[in-house]
Amino acid sequence: MPKITFIGAGSTVFAKNLIGDILSFPELAESELVLYDIDAERLATSEIVAHKVAHALGAKPRIVATTDRERALDGAHYAINMIQVGGYKPATVIDFEIPKKYGLRQTIADTLGIGGIMRAVRTIPVLLEMSRDMERLCPEVLHLNYVNPMAMIMWALQKASPIRSIGLCHSVQHTAGEICRDIGVPVEEVNYLVAGINHMAYFLRLEHQGQDLYPRLRAFAESGQTPYRDHGEVQLPDRVRYEMFKRLGYFVTESSEHHAEYLPYFIKRDRPDLIERYGIPLDEYVRRCEAQIAGWETQRQELLGEHAPLEVRRSVEYGSGIIHSLETGQPRVVYGNVLNHGLIDNLPQGCCVEVPCLVDKNGIQPTKIGALPPQLAALMRTNINVQELTVEAILTGKREHLYHAAMLDPHTAAELDLEQIWKLVDELLEAHGEFVPANLRSYAAAF
Repeated sequence: MPKITFIGAGSTVFAKNLIGDILSFPELAESELVLYDIDAERLATSEIVAHKVAHALGAKPRIVATTDRERALDGAHYAINMIQVGGYKPATVIDFEIPKKYGLRQTIADTLGIGGIMRAVRTIPVLLEMSRDMERLCPEVLHLNYVNPMAMIMWALQKASPIRSIGLCHSVQHTAGEICRDIGVPVEEVNYLVAGINHMAYFLRLEHQGQDLYPRLRAFAESGQTPYRDHGEVQLPDRVRYEMFKRLGYFVTESSEHHAEYLPYFIKRDRPDLIERYGIPLDEYVRRCEAQIAGWETQRQELLGEHAPLEVRRSVEYGSGIIHSLETGQPRVVYGNVLNHGLIDNLPQGCCVEVPCLVDKNGIQPTKIGALPPQLAALMRTNINVQELTVEAILTGKREHLYHAAMLDPHTAAELDLEQIWKLVDELLEAHGEFVPANLRSYAAAF
């Protein structure tokens, strides 16, 4: 039976879902599950929940909880990563509050933009340390990464370490379900092909029983109806994506609140009418985190309750299916984030792309897509520029490239001048302090 290590297992709810997915496969029901976290209290909660999940499913895994990373990784066959370096406080709060002083507003700030850049700065070095441990303790491991900023992390890891890694997100399958509900088609009957970069991939093909669904989706978009999406306790309008669909002709995979901050068109400090018209939830991630923190103790008690049954339902996450296919040979297709080695012709070679991947006993086999529609590739390159420069800064220690990344970020450049951008980067790096790697804490001009 495989040894499956959960890195950041103190993320109890997410860990619960993945554990339930894994143990629901009979072939994996006796796996060794190692839960690792630096927070002993949250880890203890996750350990209890893991046992409850196993009991609910009638599975008999070996469950181990540890705060020792070497013990967790030693001999692991699979390592599932779900950490957040710096946490909500102080790191996420810093990423929102300091840019706000400059008039730069964000919605989620975990993938691109100044918040995404800073999250990469504090996260990639930690994951590279983990990769070095994997090279020593479990060189044949498959690293399944759920951590953002996905594209930057996967680009850096796959460039700097020989450890096999794949980046996993749920935006493709979630969006497929959402647009199928919009047009009244069962998602399980729909065939689609998606490709691009994480959070900016597009449905290149969308079919139902051999019929192209795009005319139906365009009719819905032109009808003036506004679909709302559930985000915890609130519903948010999906207007930004539909506006971009009208302009580009293809539907993007990530939510409107994410998409709004990857582009220069929607969040403008002197245009409050745009914020209102498109229903853009500024500071949404901050509110989401506060709500989760406020509700955690109640949720924890519900998970740990002795008498209440623990509900275990299969999630849409790809991780368990990948492990099952590699262990059993059962073929399945997942969407993964991998390096672009001949997969998408009109995106930079070596960047991180999101494409369908066949998984079976032969491993993870990405699908060659060819050329994307030129308008889609061009828009993606505006995001890839930021990813490339951020990764370059972190891997080389050249701090100047962090300024360059911020200069080229579409939203940041639309709001701030050059002097503001450089001061903002300086202030953020100083505020993050020990979370910034030592070789990026000082700046020596290279020109």
